[in-house]
Order: sequence, then structure tokens, then C-alpha cells
Amino acid sequence: MTTDRRGALRAAALLALAGSPLGTACSAGRPAPEAPASARPSAPPPAPGPRRFPGLPAQIEHGPRTKRQVALTFHGQGDPKTARRLLEQAEQAGARVTVLAVGSWLDRYPEIARRILDGGHELGNHTLRHLDINQLSEAEAFAEITGCADRLRRLTGSIGTWFRPSRTQQASPLVQKLARRAGYPHVLSYDTDSLDFTSPGAQAVVRNVTGSVRGGSVVSLHFGYADTVAALPAVLEELARRDLSAVTTTELLTS
Repeated sequence: MTTDRRGALRAAALLALAGSPLGTACSAGRPAPEAPASARPSAPPPAPGPRRFPGLPAQIEHGPRTKRQVALTFHGQGDPKTARRLLEQAEQAGARVTVLAVGSWLDRYPEIARRILDGGHELGNHTLRHLDINQLSEAEAFAEITGCADRLRRLTGSIGTWFRPSRTQQASPLVQKLARRAGYPHVLSYDTDSLDFTSPGAQAVVRNVTGSVRGGSVVSLHFGYADTVAALPAVLEELARRDLSAVTTTELLTS
């Protein structure tokens, strides 16, 4: 066999091997080239963090009374289905709310943090375990605040916009000091209490809110209660009738 003939046969054999399952398997074992950086999905930006509002007290109960706006604030815990339904109701009415989440709730349902932020709402801190924070020792109270802050930071990139004490409307001077140490210049209280956590019935929740709400009000509501779900559309309708728009607490104090 001539040299040219042997070379042609060798080339044909190599070509057949490349098209065979063996050749394919060898090629499949090679790492695929990385996608260009521009084609990779980007991580969401960090959520907004706390702000200092010069001239406002350490503990904020309401915003400017001249505003035709109110802040609906929700204590974040309970069945996430109820939470999602309340968020949907708010969004359908063009409202934005503030959610103060319990850290242990975020441990169980971490995806809810992004759901809140993606809906245009703001997210804050309502302690780690929802204990009576005013009755805790200094070390225990600080751990409750920072424990929730750590979870918020891990999930969203920030410690949240606000801190609200648990099981009390007003934070003690010690808890206010500990909140500042943890990075929250203000404690968020409220001036309108829906009392929805007592399950008084949807009509009572509507009366509790609409009977005292006015421009600048900060309203306390809760996730996890069927009465709140049943009451919120009527609350939002009455706010609109009075030309009051529901905005986040930060918007209430800045816009």
C-alpha cells in the first residue's frame, strides 16, 4: 500500500471516530464555555435601609397632618397565603404598604421578603421572635433587634427601613437606644390601631381604622388574620373616598 493510500485511510478513520458515540462522549466531557457576564442574570439591588429624618422624634407615631396620605403598616407573620392576598389587594388599589417582619417568620418563609419588595412595598424589622421586648433584659432585647436585622440583611442586602417593637405600641427608652445602636435612627409606632389581631370581625376592623384615620396617620394592621383580608378593600375604598392615598412610611415622611 502506498504512503498516500495509508494517509487517506488514517484520515478517514479519524473522521469516523469523531462522529462516533465515543468521539461525542469525549467532547461532552469537556466543560462548556462560560456565558459572557452580560448574559448572566444579575442579583437584585440591595433593599433600602433606614434613614434619619432630622426634626422628627426618636419614636414616630404619625407623619405630617397636612399630607393627603397615610401609611398602612403590617406586622409580618402568619400564613403567607394571607400575606400575599393582602399585598395583592393593596396593589390592585394602587396602594403601597410597610411590612414589619418577624425574623422567625422570615426563617420559615424567606421568599416572602422578595415578594414584598417586588410589589413596591417596604420591609422592616419587628424583632426576631415577637416577644414582649420592653420586658426583656438589655442583652436579650438587643439580640431580638439584631437577630431580625441579620435575617433581613441576608435576604435583601439591608437591615430594612424601619424597626417596630414587638407586643407594644411604644418602645421603652432602653429599646429606643438599642434600636439606634442596631442602625435604626427611629422607632416606628402608630396612631391608628385596627385591633385586627383580636379578630373582632371585618366590620369592626373597618370602623377602627376609618373612625380615627386622618392625613399623616400610621395605621397598625397584621398579616395572618382573615378579618384583615375581608376588611382591607373597604378600608382602601374609604381612604380613596376621602382623597387619602396609602403610601409607604418613608414616602409619607419624605414626599
